[in-house]
Amino acid sequence: MKSVMQRIAARASLAGVLAALVVAAPGAAAVSSAVGKPLQSAAAAAKAGNTGAAIKAVDQARAAAKTDEERKKVAEMAGYVYTRAGQYGKAAAELESIGAPATQLAPLYYQAGQYDKAIATAKRAGGGEGMQIIIAQSYLHTGRAKDAVVAYQNLIKANGPKPAYLSSLASAQYKAGDKAGYLATTTKLIKVDSSPERWKALLTNFMQTSMRPEARLASFYLMQQTGAIDRPVDWLDFGKLAIVNNQPGTAVAVLPKAGDLSGDPMSAKLMTAASSRAAPALAAAPKQAANPATALQAGNAFLGAGQYPQAAAAYATAVKAGGATADQARVYGGIALVKAGNLGAAKAQFAAVDPKSYMKDIADLWALYVSTKG
Repeated sequence: MKSVMQRIAARASLAGVLAALVVAAPGAAAVSSAVGKPLQSAAAAAKAGNTGAAIKAVDQARAAAKTDEERKKVAEMAGYVYTRAGQYGKAAAELESIGAPATQLAPLYYQAGQYDKAIATAKRAGGGEGMQIIIAQSYLHTGRAKDAVVAYQNLIKANGPKPAYLSSLASAQYKAGDKAGYLATTTKLIKVDSSPERWKALLTNFMQTSMRPEARLASFYLMQQTGAIDRPVDWLDFGKLAIVNNQPGTAVAVLPKAGDLSGDPMSAKLMTAASSRAAPALAAAPKQAANPATALQAGNAFLGAGQYPQAAAAYATAVKAGGATADQARVYGGIALVKAGNLGAAKAQFAAVDPKSYMKDIADLWALYVSTKG
């Protein structure tokens, strides 16, 4: 799973927090006409998106300001104008000059990319949820992954295991090299949010790691089971791997999902080859299923034909043969049991895979899937 850790990254969104903390246009106050009128012009220009005119009006008001109250209103309007213009650093500087609260300054520093200032300011603001997010995300941006881990753990402790927070914690943990922590957080994340989108994010990155064809095919089965396949190329790769792993029936079932194959001679040939092999394989399966030496092949044929109880029984026989394929039979037997609706037996099959086996990582992911189903 090391390569998985190097590839999977997720971040919590600050959109809601920053939207709630956006600088508002200052209200009316007792200021002279020489200051008040250009401030009104600045507000109108900023709302219309005319930043140049708004800043020019602010400068006019600043030149006319005589009292502390007028200078404060000018700085507030400048902060508003610069925020509307996306010039967050300048907005923060204007507001900090008049003693604006840390809760207002921290998100501006964050959006300006001044992460050290964002951290320091958010810490001054106290332990609110929005400030905790800014601190944690700023640590990630500055490469302080271990600090980000602690920050997100505190955030989750205080506010609950929200999917966005778990995603960012997992990101920080893999960047910090904490494999055990990353895996534990990923498990929690899937249990909290087992949507196809979440599975797709996890499995897409998992599929980028180096693994044997038998494990990769089992990964495609899990992508299919979780609704995480939505690209023709994935269905095509699924079918190709099925043929390579002596599962022509599965190839016949999934290759058409890749779309029209007539324009791709190689894919069309694969479909033809799969179709010609599927029926003979299924016909030979009942006899093969009785012999541990050939039962794996029988299980493959039954699985591709959708005969899941028969597939599970054949794979159970194949396990008795021992050797390198025993764990392969356990995983595919577990897959057949899942498809047959026997989740308890499937969980036992996945748990029985040798920790040192090349099928262990995908067995754990299948076990995680089963755990979300009851």
